Parts: sequence; C-alpha cells; structure tokens
Amino acid sequence: MVRDRNQPNSTHRVLVSGNYCHDVLIKDGVVLAETLGGAASFISNVFDGLSVPYNLVSKVGFDFAYSVPRDPIVVPNCKTTLFHAHFDSGVDGDGRQDRDRVLKRVSSCDPIKPSDLPESRFDFGMAVGVGGEVTVETMEKLLEICNTVFVDIQALIRAFDGVDGTVKHVALKESGFFHLLPRIGFLKASAEEALFMEVEEVRKLCCVVVTNGRRGCRVYWRDGEVEVGPFPTNQVDPTGAGDSFLGGFVAGLVNGLTVPDAALLGNLFGSLTVGQIGLPKFDIRLLQRAREEVQRRKMQCGNCYERKDDKFRFVNAAGQEQFHASLGVAKQTTKCLAHEPQWDLPSSPSKPTEQVVLCQYTTQPKSLTGSVYEEAIKTVDVESKP
Repeated sequence: MVRDRNQPNSTHRVLVSGNYCHDVLIKDGVVLAETLGGAASFISNVFDGLSVPYNLVSKVGFDFAYSVPRDPIVVPNCKTTLFHAHFDSGVDGDGRQDRDRVLKRVSSCDPIKPSDLPESRFDFGMAVGVGGEVTVETMEKLLEICNTVFVDIQALIRAFDGVDGTVKHVALKESGFFHLLPRIGFLKASAEEALFMEVEEVRKLCCVVVTNGRRGCRVYWRDGEVEVGPFPTNQVDPTGAGDSFLGGFVAGLVNGLTVPDAALLGNLFGSLTVGQIGLPKFDIRLLQRAREEVQRRKMQCGNCYERKDDKFRFVNAAGQEQFHASLGVAKQTTKCLAHEPQWDLPSSPSKPTEQVVLCQYTTQPKSLTGSVYEEAIKTVDVESKP
C-alpha cells in the first residue's frame, strides 16, 4: 500500500503512476552519467518546482539509490528498473550531429497493481510508465478514481527485446489498451511514437498531444487542432523531455490555463530539460517567474470559457503570443545548470553562481564500479575534461 507520507495535506489534485528508474547515459561507448530516471522523476521535478500538489505511486527495488520527495514502494526481491541510453555522435548527410538514441531496459521492477493505488479520488491522474509497469487493470483503476486521466503513450506501446532489452513499439491497436481510449482525457505521444497510432482515428476518442522537439507540439481533439510554438534551445540530452513537457502541461491545466497555454508551459519545461544531461536542475528565479506568469495568464483568461460547464478550453485565447514571449524572457534571463558537464557545449561555467532548485532529490551519480552498470566500458574522468 502507499505510505501515509505520500498523502499531501492539500486537496487531492494529481495522482502520478509510474516507476522511478536508474538511467545510465552512454555516448560512443563512454558512460557520461548515472542518474535518477523514469517519467515519474521528471514530472515530480516539474510539479515540485511549480508547487503542484500531487501523490505518487512508484515501485523500486532494494538497490534504489536516491532520496526523493515521495516515498516509492520498495520491492525487496527486485532490482530497480534500469535503462541504458546509448547515443551516437555521428554526423548525418546534412552535416548535423545525430542525437538519436538506442534505449535498452536492462532490468525491471514489479508492475504497479490496482491495489497499490489509493482509494481517494483525484482531479487528475497520470499513467506514465516507462518499463511496462502500468497494466490494463491498473489503468482501469486509475480511470475509476480520477476525473481526468493523462496517459503517455510509451506506457501503452513499449515492448522490450527478449535478448538485450532494446525498446521497441507495437501498434496502439495491438497494445491491449485501445478499448480504454474513450475514457482517457489526454494521450501524449512524440512525433515518432505517433506513427504507431492513427491520429485521425484516436482524436475522435480522446484528445491527442503530439510533441515534435524544436517544432513545439500540436494538440488534436474531435473538432479541431492547434499548433503550439517551441522555445529554442541547444539539445544536449533528449532523455525526459517528453516527461517534463507532460509535467508542465498538466501543471498548467491544474492552474486553470487553457489547453494551448498549458501546452506552452509544457514546451518550456521540455526545452529546459533537453539542455541538460539527466534530471534537470531548474533556476529558482525561472520557476518563480513561471509561476507569476501562469497566475497572470489565468487571471487574464478567467472568463474565457464558452460554457460554464467546460472542463477545458481548447481554442487559443487572446494574448497567447504575449504569454509565450513572457515565458521566453523568463527562460532567457535565467539559466538552468546541469549537474553533469554537457558533452557538446564549447565550455561550462567554472564557478556557477546561479541559484538552482532540484527539490529534495539527491541525484549524485553512483559509483561506476557498482551494480548499476556492470559491463566493461570506458568512463569519463569528469575532473580532467577540458
């Protein structure tokens, strides 16, 4: 069962369901970082930074290495879900650096059971499994206890090679979850993942949000669609970008923003995440500015709903360009600091003075000689890197 510490004092707003993970980031055969991973960690990072009340149900093994603000369920006879993310720095035909990754699940913790979820009701629920830990039965329970459920498609369509654990995908119709789509509020997918569903068919069943990196995202619903602009950034590590987007998106809706405005907030946090290796650290000044801009935008759009019974508004409200610009200024005037040196930037500040916040996570990399990464492979001497 979920521990009492996992129950916030405020109203039950959001329930997040997905396992914490260990992530090993490897470039050209060199281990660059070992860090806390899993969609739950990236989403929690955004929620804590924006002061969104939430509960979390997550399972880890006896080897879990981090201190986190929401207690996971520890499974004594299991290892924590472990992913190896392999990056290739080769150059493609257009002279651009190839940042595609090959993701492998090395070990997996137990799935989340319906009985692991609390009996309380929630305004919002999130199914954000990354290692196959969200089952159909658990999804059904989540739909029962939450008014609106957000699902990352990776929780539904990921499959894992039986030999080396390489992450693959199955068609959404073959996933076993397709019949639940009419009960889902929002289905989020990357542009690559969207190829495994028929967007025109699925948008008739639930709202679909497709992220497309530097191009921003597009939101589809039964009666229309809207494109939401990006925030330019230098991509360093794509890991967790979609998770941070989803965290920002839901945070915006929790705070009363329209769907396009909430997607803008999601794009902001996705862009901040790709600029760092692993779980990002957010500048506290940026977070404060973002909270202020969200509240200002909420007040501006307080009466913009067409009907009093509308749960969400999908059409752009006047002033979104200014909201976009204000968030962009907040990003430009503050810096996010990576907790690992960035592997493709020309230099890093030698003595950063920016004030940063990473909530209550302890995310120092584990020893590379420990049990998380056991293959014989080169490692980076961080202190000696230029």
